[in-house]
Amino acid sequence: MVEIIDKYFPDLTTEQSVKMDQLLPLYMDWNDKINVISRKDITNLYERHVLHSLAIAKWINFIPGTKIMDIGCGGGFPSIPLAILFPEANFHCVDSINKKLKVVGAVTEELGLTNVRTTHSRAEDIKERYAFVINRAVAPFTKLLSWTRKSVSYKHQNAIPNGMISLKGGDLNKELYSIKKKEYYEVTPLSNYFEEEFFSTKYLIYIQLG
Repeated sequence: MVEIIDKYFPDLTTEQSVKMDQLLPLYMDWNDKINVISRKDITNLYERHVLHSLAIAKWINFIPGTKIMDIGCGGGFPSIPLAILFPEANFHCVDSINKKLKVVGAVTEELGLTNVRTTHSRAEDIKERYAFVINRAVAPFTKLLSWTRKSVSYKHQNAIPNGMISLKGGDLNKELYSIKKKEYYEVTPLSNYFEEEFFSTKYLIYIQLG
C-alpha cells in the first residue's frame, strides 16, 4: 500500500489497502480525459487529496449506517477515501458539474464501492437529511450553511452531534467571525494528525447543526 497512507492508517484491511493502491492509476487515467485534479498536482494525489480527505477519519469514527453528503465533491474528495475506510457508512456525492460526477461514478465502480452514490444537483436543492455534510474548500461558511442547514438531521447517532465538517486552509478568521455568534464550531489544525509541511496551514472545521 502507499507508504504515506500506511504511515497514518496502519490498521487497514487488505481489501482497503488494495483499493487505496488503485486510486492513483484510476485518477491518472481519468484525469487525462476529464481534468478533475490539477495536472501538476496528480503526483501528489495521496498526500494532498487522499490523506487530506482522511483527516476527517482522524477526527470522527462514523458508525455503521451514518448518512453523509459530500457537497461540491469534485472528483470524489473527501468522500471516496472515506468510503473505503468506512464501508458501512453511506456517502452521497453532490456536484453541479456533471462531468466530475462521471469520474466519481467510474472510480466508485472500479473500486467496487457500494456505499457511494452521486447526484447532479446544487446542494440547496437536495431534499434528504444526513448526519453530516462534508466538503473540501468549496465556499465560504455563510454560503455553505445557507445551502445545507436544512439537510442535517436532528437525530444524532454518532459520538459527535450532527453537523458540517469542512476541510479548509489559510487564514479563516474572517470566515469564522461571520458565524461565531450564531453557531457552535471547533477548529482542529491538521498538523495535529500529520507532520508533512502541506498540512501546516490546513484545518478541519466542525459546525454543530441539527
